[in-house]
Amino acid sequence: MARVFDLVMTHKLDADDFFIHRVQQECARAGLNFFLIEPLFVERFLELLRTDEVWPRVLMNMHSEHHDAADVYHQLVRLAHERGTKVIDPPDLALAAFDKAALHPRLVAAGLNVPPTVIVPAEMVGKFELSAAEREALGTPFVIKPSLGYGRRGVLLEATGEADLERSRTAWPDPRYLLQRRITPRLAGAEPLYFRGYHAFGRVWLCWWNCFTDRYRLVTAAEHVEWKLDALETLVRRVAELTGMQFFSSEIAVTDAGELVLIDYVNDQCHLLTQSASPQNGVPDALVAALAEQLVAGAQGLIALKP
Repeated sequence: MARVFDLVMTHKLDADDFFIHRVQQECARAGLNFFLIEPLFVERFLELLRTDEVWPRVLMNMHSEHHDAADVYHQLVRLAHERGTKVIDPPDLALAAFDKAALHPRLVAAGLNVPPTVIVPAEMVGKFELSAAEREALGTPFVIKPSLGYGRRGVLLEATGEADLERSRTAWPDPRYLLQRRITPRLAGAEPLYFRGYHAFGRVWLCWWNCFTDRYRLVTAAEHVEWKLDALETLVRRVAELTGMQFFSSEIAVTDAGELVLIDYVNDQCHLLTQSASPQNGVPDALVAALAEQLVAGAQGLIALKP
């Protein structure tokens, strides 16, 4: 008979343990059993899943490589999904949201404000030429992003021409690349009006995120009113509705013209290094704790659903 876990979580231990501990605590409060699939145990857990000796009701995916079928976590998440585990978030749905080149036209069709963009297939690198209209739309310098990249790898913020595509491809080989107009956020004093919105099972939290220094801080209730941030929260919810994602973050800039521009569309498997562990680039501890609570509550809800 298979050992059944209520909630398991993939994690490569690339942050402090605060989020892991809070998930464990919330599971204990909810009466759920929990298992952490860290690198030491992932191969064995995958083997036991293949032989039907373990089965998780819910898997919270905090680490797998969407683009790499050889990645052991990729294999584990996909097999769990195929075996009827409810995955946060399901692999095909998460990949469709994570793939910037695939998601971009869906966002445009839905009327969401995104940077002017040109998508270039990898096979056209070295041969592709921008039209005069495309050059005007992108401006100079412009941004290049690999479609399946993350962690800024392969991202160029000072691109000036087609030749820069090769630099991006060298840093991060990818099927497609996005060339985008560089959006400069409005400044409020010395602070850019640049935000990261976190979504988890219907709830949204907004953080100031300084795109020049990587510093986070939670938006206060007074700031929410002062800067009329209901529209920003609505934008995050619209991304959730369009993609079907339960857990992700989005980056949003406010321009000098007052426009909200969606910059980084969907970051799944959010990196929840805490501010207490890393003041320079950590996420506020209170937000990490709130996300852990909401995610476990979401897992409870998934468990309650009939297969």
